[in-house]
Amino acid sequence: MRFKDIEGQQLTANHLTEIIDEGRISHAQLFLGDTRSGSLALAIAYAQYMNCKNRQHFDPATHGGLRADSCGTCPECKKFQQLAHSDLHLYFPSVTTPQVKSKPSSADFQGDFRQFLADKHQMGTLDDWYEWLGVEKSQGMIRELDADHMVRTLGMKSYEAGYKTVIIWMAEKMNAAAANKILKNLEEPAPKTLIILVAESSERMLSTIVSRTQMVRIPQRRAAIQDPESASLFVSWMRQLFKLNMASLSAWVEGMAAKGREQQKQFLRFAQEAVRQCMLCNLAGRAIEMDFGDQKFNTSFPAMVTLRNAEGLCNALDDAVHAIERNAYSKITFMELSFRISKCLKKR
Repeated sequence: MRFKDIEGQQLTANHLTEIIDEGRISHAQLFLGDTRSGSLALAIAYAQYMNCKNRQHFDPATHGGLRADSCGTCPECKKFQQLAHSDLHLYFPSVTTPQVKSKPSSADFQGDFRQFLADKHQMGTLDDWYEWLGVEKSQGMIRELDADHMVRTLGMKSYEAGYKTVIIWMAEKMNAAAANKILKNLEEPAPKTLIILVAESSERMLSTIVSRTQMVRIPQRRAAIQDPESASLFVSWMRQLFKLNMASLSAWVEGMAAKGREQQKQFLRFAQEAVRQCMLCNLAGRAIEMDFGDQKFNTSFPAMVTLRNAEGLCNALDDAVHAIERNAYSKITFMELSFRISKCLKKR
């Protein structure tokens, strides 16, 4: 993956290449942002640029805003682009499947994961990964087996004399035992070792892990906040809440409860972003960047989010996300959320 292949992240790419060019590489970094905005792709492009033997530097005015990029043609670049470099190690949430019935780990799915990344251009979501495996309603985890393998890997020298790179995708899915096992490596890394944690939420990670990393915030791309399925569900939900027709609202909740937990969380994240965008539109005078797929709704809904109800809306959605993550009964969660959101909207 080259930086030029990641749409809309030129400023972040320039920041990352400057870090490497100036020799300010931190051994442990946290790339925090939506996968659909390119957080994982940027991590891989960063590792490729760091190991590239023929880095390219440009005039940003003539290269789409980029100041530098990997060459894409040296042996290291070719291996990174195929996700086949011997010093690139990937860890990610795994689940039990018909083929892996117990004690799953990243090692069991390396081929699947690399093919998944290739097919999704390294922009696939966690829900996409579960769908790829055919386990949509499962919740994966990064376990002690992964951490043990990681520690052994970090204790070895690099194979090709460059930087050894460990990328942990969806690092918030590490359980406490796994996270504690890698703490020492974050504090005392081996020479020429880079550990990149890629996550969407630092709040769901151990504070001891977050504090030992240098954070790189990945801004959200406009394309990443366009989610037609979630938008359609959101518009339908809001209209049910305005009418408060219990029969139709119950049917909507039933439909949402039937979805996998990752799909439910994806919808709730969309709703959180919708509230944030409406706040910026209504209070800061910024044009809303989200398209709900309904021009009338695009125009009218932002006015529903005001200083009087914004905090309540955010708290309700945050509580629902936490409840789903803790395997709460989803019908009750979404029905309670609906009543709270309805009450907030009446306070505008």
